[in-house]
Amino acid sequence: MSAIVASQPWASARCIHRFVEKLALSSEEVPTLNEILATARPVRRRQDIVTEGRRIRTVFFVLDGLLIRYRITRDGHRQVINVVLPGDCVGSPSCFFEGALYSVRTLTNAVIASVSLDTLSALLDTKPRVAAKLFWLFSCDAAVCAEHVVVVGRRSARERIIHFFLELLTRLQAIGLADETSFHMPFSQDVICDALGLSLAYVNRELNLLAREGLLTISGHKVVLHDPGALADLADFEQRYLRPSPASEVFSPPKPWEGPWSLEPTLSPGRGTQASSRSRAVRPAVVPS
Repeated sequence: MSAIVASQPWASARCIHRFVEKLALSSEEVPTLNEILATARPVRRRQDIVTEGRRIRTVFFVLDGLLIRYRITRDGHRQVINVVLPGDCVGSPSCFFEGALYSVRTLTNAVIASVSLDTLSALLDTKPRVAAKLFWLFSCDAAVCAEHVVVVGRRSARERIIHFFLELLTRLQAIGLADETSFHMPFSQDVICDALGLSLAYVNRELNLLAREGLLTISGHKVVLHDPGALADLADFEQRYLRPSPASEVFSPPKPWEGPWSLEPTLSPGRGTQASSRSRAVRPAVVPS
């Protein structure tokens, strides 16, 4: 495989390797990713990189750090759409609209690369497989956002909270930032409240109950899910939306057909074949009055 180049001191090879593995890039495709991620730069925490309503024509790739997508409602409340992790991208679908549909803010210090929509469009002609894999990445993000609608709209408060932590655990495990039952949560509970549409008092009450039941505890910024299986049953948590078909399978060359290939039943030669070759009159459909 071509060398993974960390063109900036803060864009470590480990960060870039996450994208190489996730997108299943070939040795010929890695240089294209290196060019895209060469724009990586550090961004301090609590900074907006996308502002709702403003026109953007850029997609951002997160190499390190945690971010949130959010929207401020008319009455001043914040609705967190989802938490963005290393290996995710933001800016889509806002870059296809006149103004950004939501804002994006860093929760921690982050490393972010940017690529213009024009550059992505050019890849469709010059590197179509790389472009297709990047759009595959956008669809993975869309699946997470769609599940969030179901969680907030159709689950109880306790189920929402449990689902939130199980999702974070699963996603962080996929990028090597969590063990089997625990992870570091570098943000306050107000993010949880704004993501789930719950008050701080209610979230605290439910977390205390879960701790007393020995299911989930938070100490400092460390979250421990003592029995992920039992919690998954309580919240009806399924990982399907977090397990897309690997890019290596979606974009692999088509396999040769190995089974029988027949469009019509095989007829023995003779009168049957002659009859089937004749044109048959088609009776017009009768529409009841």
